[in-house]
Amino acid sequence: MRTSIANIKEVVKEKYGQAASRLASGESGCCGFSSALESSCDPITSKLYNTEEIDALPETAFLASLGCGNPTALAQLNEGEVVLDLGSGGGIDVLLSARRVGPTGKVYGLDMTDEMLALARENQQKAGVDNVEFLKGEIENIPLPDNSVDVVISNCVINLSADKDRVLQEAFRVLKPGGRFAISDVVVRGDVPSQVRKDVELWIGCIAGALRDTEYTDKLRAAGFSDIDIEVTRIYHVDDARDFLTPKGVDVDALALQVDGKFMSAFVRANKPAACCGPACCS
Repeated sequence: MRTSIANIKEVVKEKYGQAASRLASGESGCCGFSSALESSCDPITSKLYNTEEIDALPETAFLASLGCGNPTALAQLNEGEVVLDLGSGGGIDVLLSARRVGPTGKVYGLDMTDEMLALARENQQKAGVDNVEFLKGEIENIPLPDNSVDVVISNCVINLSADKDRVLQEAFRVLKPGGRFAISDVVVRGDVPSQVRKDVELWIGCIAGALRDTEYTDKLRAAGFSDIDIEVTRIYHVDDARDFLTPKGVDVDALALQVDGKFMSAFVRANKPAACCGPACCS
């Protein structure tokens, strides 16, 4: 199946919209979440938040989390800062960040799916959080001005984009000089079988769109970022891949030796240089 940018975007929008709608209607499946996404029960999306974080938020904010990490636990967020969450989904990372930056700070959540935005705004209202604003838009075209946020976070969303260079350029653009890029994502070390890359449905599960760690570093540097660091937080092995990929029709036994230990969740950090106004002046 040809993975065009438009095709991937529509598949992502449809599947995540279905997930939000089914959760809003009260349907639940394994892991307590909607059966709209098989990936809700895979090892990538499970056990990311502690009990204290979950208990303080509406249940639907946690159940709608389809990430691969907990960027709010690893990112340095300070009182009064402005934070942007790319692909904010049901809003869990936005609401957690809002606590960290306090009433003098602000957190934007950006999502392209109407159903997820509606769910996130409902969760915001239930949580009684005022310093949050959810925006409709695409992470390749962020609807915020240049140099307007202190920190960009994201949770297993950038890998879903077919134009990652544009996403990173946009993140760099909206960050203030000295601003921080601090995201969770799935990365790859080594070669990945073409069968996995070609299946557009696997983009939904955070696998097919994952960059190699070296590619991530190169793309961040090309966008103008400095102080780049990739910290592995979880490594996935053959049994993880079997549970995750078999329902999608992939012969995992045939791919086992080629995928074992190559997919991992990571925390990706980088900075926008303090004296920099854009990629050109940082080259």
